[in-house]
Amino acid sequence: MGAMTWSGVRERVESLARADKAHEAFGAWGRHGGTGHQFQLADPLSEADVAEAEAQWGVSLPADYRAFLLEVGAGGAGPFYGLTTLSRTDAGWLWSDPGGGTVHERLRFPCPDVEESMRAQAEHERKEPVESDFDNEEAFDAAYRAWLEEDEELSDWLLSGAVCLSHEGCGYFDWLVVSGPQRGQVCVDERAGDGRFSPLGRVGFADWYLDWVEKTEALVRRGP
Repeated sequence: MGAMTWSGVRERVESLARADKAHEAFGAWGRHGGTGHQFQLADPLSEADVAEAEAQWGVSLPADYRAFLLEVGAGGAGPFYGLTTLSRTDAGWLWSDPGGGTVHERLRFPCPDVEESMRAQAEHERKEPVESDFDNEEAFDAAYRAWLEEDEELSDWLLSGAVCLSHEGCGYFDWLVVSGPQRGQVCVDERAGDGRFSPLGRVGFADWYLDWVEKTEALVRRGP
């Protein structure tokens, strides 16, 4: 996945803003107090920038995503409410946080493999305290607080080695695995509903992003 993959993509995305039905694209325009990405992309990064970010966080970014940062942009327009942006801050290189919470210090640790991850999530769900099993409310509250603490630890582990890419809405987020056996795959976190943190199938960043570009082009350009 080199520069060829991304040839002309920035221009295609920017031209979407001028399409007749641009306002119909989900997440592009202000809703619920947000501004929307309005099909604007951040400037691309330089090779030195990306290498510096990788060195800071001890990762080697997947080739298709790395090429996107160099050829297309550091973030902005993209699926759902837009793509998180990698930028230099007072704390060094950080991915902007749409509420998904990339834990930068854990990027170098491997994201667990799918079977291990699913097993741990199912086990944790089974352990959720049920009020009728307790003699009083205080005991239940204490057990539930302990379970929520475990939930946070589990979340840190599940999301290790992953960059939050985009917010789908309703607390669902898309992630890109940058360390571990699933490196290069896009995962979706649906735990805010009744779902799990799991891969989207064998989908890499380029598949995920270009699918959005093509579907959005079809949506905004369809005839009356």
